Amino acid sequence: MRAPAVAGAFYPRSAAALSRTVGDLLSAAYVEPRAACCGMIVPHAGYIYSGAVAAAAFARLHSLRGRIARAVIVGPAHYVPFRGIAAPSAAAFATPLGELPVDGAAVAALAAESLAVIDDTPHGLEHAIEVELPFLQALFGDLPIVPLLFGATSATTVAAAIARLWTDDTLLVISTDLSHFEDYESTRRHDARTAAAIEAYDEAAIGPSDACGHLAVRGALIEAVRRHLTLERLVLRNSGDAAGDRRSVVGYGAWVFAPP
Repeated sequence: MRAPAVAGAFYPRSAAALSRTVGDLLSAAYVEPRAACCGMIVPHAGYIYSGAVAAAAFARLHSLRGRIARAVIVGPAHYVPFRGIAAPSAAAFATPLGELPVDGAAVAALAAESLAVIDDTPHGLEHAIEVELPFLQALFGDLPIVPLLFGATSATTVAAAIARLWTDDTLLVISTDLSHFEDYESTRRHDARTAAAIEAYDEAAIGPSDACGHLAVRGALIEAVRRHLTLERLVLRNSGDAAGDRRSVVGYGAWVFAPP
């Protein structure tokens, strides 16, 4: 089992407090969805900064209860350098709300087809996947997951892994923040350009300075184009909007993919 690494830092450590926090975020964000959601792009910072942005997308999933069998979560490895895409050998990922089982058959299939390597090291301290899990638990309980981190690789490699697993009963979660550590107005301009590129499906225009999860975003856009999916922006915000300090902020956005 992969134990929580950022409980008490990025989100509450206590199960009761975490359940209350996630429930409040989802309740505040809920709107009636216009179309069935099959995937999303969401941030992965501490909940005090980006929780409301992430909740805007997760709140669209209420109608998927009983309709999805797993979630594939793709994000960047912030701490451990490696090549390719890393999937875990762990049988489950834990948060204070309980355990989410890892879809071992999917991991084995990716490894057998050389689309990913099985390597727990990048997952050990990583927050990019972990912070999305309490939202999934609040909505779907012990939903099976496929946690994937990318290292030094290409957008087409990430797109191939996504294509292999993104079936009709699978939710795709792309975990990424946007620009990092610019002043407030620079961040707003920078993130607006990135949002425009995402919404134009211009994956080649998105680089590492635009989004820490840029290859996950680009891979998802490549596959979305192939499937003719629609894309809707829900929120574009930054930490200066949430925490007040506008001298050095991080950008966040939430989008949802839907069938045509």
